[in-house]
Amino acid sequence: VQLQASGGGYAQPGGSLRLSCEASGSIERIDYMTWVRQAPGKERESVASVSSGGSTIYADSVKGRFTASRDNAKNTVYLQMTALKPEDTAVYYCYAMAQAAGRETQGYWGQGTQVTVSS
Repeated sequence: VQLQASGGGYAQPGGSLRLSCEASGSIERIDYMTWVRQAPGKERESVASVSSGGSTIYADSVKGRFTASRDNAKNTVYLQMTALKPEDTAVYYCYAMAQAAGRETQGYWGQGTQVTVSS
């Protein structure tokens, strides 16, 4: 299973960005898809998770500002980020618990996409 993230870039405080992460490969099933971020000098932080049924969990730091969604037909998870703050600056990674054909369910990481919030 490969995960390809896109949509990062620059935004001013108060602005918006939308991230996408598409899973590909011989996928039997994808359980949770999660966005994780890591800011310089800080530990990785789980930002938002979306279950296969569409249930979402958010970190307190992004509640009310970020919205995660998922298109199961496209094996894609999205992260709509609004009211961005400088402290949202980080590399954003997508992570999926998935089962590839002939394999056990395991976690897969995508490459990161940089989000920079600055005036």
